[in-house]
Amino acid sequence: MSITLYIVRHAKAEDRAIFMSDFDRELTSDGIMAAARVGRYLHEKGIQPDIIISSPAPRAKSTAKVVAEQVGYDVAQVQLNEKLYEGGPKAYLAAINALPDTTEAAMIVGHNPDVSYLAEFLTHQSIGSMSKGEVVAVSFKELTWAEVSGRTGSMVFQIGPKQIVN
Repeated sequence: MSITLYIVRHAKAEDRAIFMSDFDRELTSDGIMAAARVGRYLHEKGIQPDIIISSPAPRAKSTAKVVAEQVGYDVAQVQLNEKLYEGGPKAYLAAINALPDTTEAAMIVGHNPDVSYLAEFLTHQSIGSMSKGEVVAVSFKELTWAEVSGRTGSMVFQIGPKQIVN
């Protein structure tokens, strides 16, 4: 049996204003459309995550919810993990390692550079800096989520909103 992780970088967010904290930045209209495009692409590929976990930052949470709508996942079931905002790659790995064994496909939505580093750590492939709204799919053969670690995954695909043709 194999399990699959979809690592998503939040879509394009508004620029940080002097009076605004980084945490509070929202998606732009382009970001919302890009997240919808990615979600629609995943839906067309027959991808249905069993669980979606997101950083609580508005830009990540909104990306997760837009993608969830497109793939037919109950938006109310998107889980927020406080540690995914500024928690570093270890926080992402801890969230993955804590997934229930009944989960076959999981999605985690967060921030750069953590998501790019996580994808490279898990696959030992050169991912580069993930673009805004990009998704990297990683499969793990004969592993439980608790066993997922460095170099245990294989990249299935990597695609961003600009690569998806409507």
